[in-house]
Amino acid sequence: MTKITIRKAEGNWVVRAGGAILGESSNALELSEGDLAPVIYFPRTDIAMAFLDESEKTTHCPHKGDAKYFSIVTKSQTIANTAWSYEAPVEPVARIKDHLAFHTSDLVAVERV
Repeated sequence: MTKITIRKAEGNWVVRAGGAILGESSNALELSEGDLAPVIYFPRTDIAMAFLDESEKTTHCPHKGDAKYFSIVTKSQTIANTAWSYEAPVEPVARIKDHLAFHTSDLVAVERV
């Protein structure tokens, strides 16, 4: 089984897209899964949800549960399926409930400030 660890992400974290800050949090979580790069999960309450539109995409992870996806809508473009959330994560990763993670790219940045 893939080892997953979740810990409080040290410091303040921001997510930016389209020149705007979508969220900033000092309560983010860092999820490490096997050999994959750690992923920062932001509390949903720290994200400007007005910039996110729920999409049709869903995925299933045997270690975390079912994820639903969101697209980021900026003034100039829509960045499809770039955020995801586990609404009912499996028990070992229950701490990520009500949190959002983001695929980083040239258009989306997640960084510690």
